[in-house]
Amino acid sequence: MGKTLKRSAAFAALARALAAGARGGPSLGARLAALPRMIRATSRGEYDGGLRLALMAGAAAYVVSPIDLLPEIPLAIFGLADDAVMVTWLAGSVLAETERFLEWEARRSSVIPGHVAP
Repeated sequence: MGKTLKRSAAFAALARALAAGARGGPSLGARLAALPRMIRATSRGEYDGGLRLALMAGAAAYVVSPIDLLPEIPLAIFGLADDAVMVTWLAGSVLAETERFLEWEARRSSVIPGHVAP
């Protein structure tokens, strides 16, 4: 029963963190909604996230690809470890980069195009 309580408490904490955003940051929904805007701004050259987006795309392709560095069948748990590491890195990268993009977007909206004021 102790494990069940710890597990349910962990899931409840995770749900609260995802709903409210970590450290008072944007919620998960706001971050996911920012992904298409981030890709569009990067492809236009407005946002400097090109390399990071390429790395995230590569990690996502690796996770869904049937070709694996460490195959699951003969290596059992070790074969799943590389996928788990990639998913963990990808999730953290998406969270960090969308937060960075949302901050950039907020700063950008407060700038008026034109001349530099003295």
